[in-house]
Amino acid sequence: MRLISRDSLLRRVDWVLMLAAGALSVLGCLLVWSATRTRTGITQGDPQYFLLRQGVNLAIGVALAAGVMWLGHHRLRGFVPVFYAFSLVLMLLVFTPLGTEINGQRAWLAIGDYTIQPGEFAKVAVILGMAVILAARVDAGDREHPGGKTILQALALAAVPLMIVLVDDTGMAMVIAAIILGVLFGSGTRIGWTIGLVVAGVVAAVLVWFLGLLDDYQIDRFAAFADPSRDPSGVGYNTNQARIAIGSGGLDGKGLFQGTQTTGQFVPEQHTDFIFTVAGEELGFLGAGAIILLLGVVMWRALAIARGATELYGTVIATGIVAWLAFQSFENIGMAMGIMPVAGIPLPFLSYGGTSMFATWIAIGLLQSVRMKRALSASA
Repeated sequence: MRLISRDSLLRRVDWVLMLAAGALSVLGCLLVWSATRTRTGITQGDPQYFLLRQGVNLAIGVALAAGVMWLGHHRLRGFVPVFYAFSLVLMLLVFTPLGTEINGQRAWLAIGDYTIQPGEFAKVAVILGMAVILAARVDAGDREHPGGKTILQALALAAVPLMIVLVDDTGMAMVIAAIILGVLFGSGTRIGWTIGLVVAGVVAAVLVWFLGLLDDYQIDRFAAFADPSRDPSGVGYNTNQARIAIGSGGLDGKGLFQGTQTTGQFVPEQHTDFIFTVAGEELGFLGAGAIILLLGVVMWRALAIARGATELYGTVIATGIVAWLAFQSFENIGMAMGIMPVAGIPLPFLSYGGTSMFATWIAIGLLQSVRMKRALSASA
């Protein structure tokens, strides 16, 4: 199989998508810097500590995207089983002595001074794995749409990482569930499958709640969402402080690095899960709106790539990525504004974190590869 030629690579890039993702990532570096520069307890005395680390994360993420674009999603197809198995191994290692607990969730691996969240790679593995299964017979011309047996095989593949993260990371489980629904929609399966999965998910959630299977911190998060005012100094603290920070920004904000809530360290986890509060306070409604607009541009271009894909494999990959980024963005911004429960998931491209940055830029590389395949087919 021929690799994408050097001269055609840049000409076939969706530059609108690339620039939107790049702008979000650079802005994220600045917001992370603002949120951490005065926090001497975690910066080891260096105000630029997290800025430099996030810059390195971004550089690695862009390099991974470039590698995916150069190789192409079709060439990577043969490595999907290996990547899927590797992701599962990493997820299971979380429950060994290598795993570490952060904010009540045991979802990270500690390797020296670095932490890795295997669930981020599982998102990519689920999308690619389901795409391979659902598109195999359709792209070969044997069927017009995936059959029931094929759909069950794809769901079984996705169920394994979903069950693993459900043990202690409901936020990640929600994202993977959204990915599964997006993939099924993109594959052209009957709407009955989607409705059935949604109903099953609701029933399962109700049973989990009434059977008391949730941990205390998970119950506290839902309680704070239902009534943030009932314990403003306890479980409702994060949500209340996030609302205050965003609301204090007004129309045009207090200015980058000038946020009193941010500088005063009133919002917990502000450089990760609550990064949107920095934008709300320091950049105001206009700056926060610009972030939402840029995220919308990413979704728009991804949907355009999905519609224009020349085969089901590419369509499924693109729609899975749209479902992932759209749901995660909505949930993260929603929890910062108090309209969604706190779920402990990052804002794509903006929140601090290496594995999150790597995974989202791999997604950008996959989208670009799907677009390039269409361009190559058109010029053939």
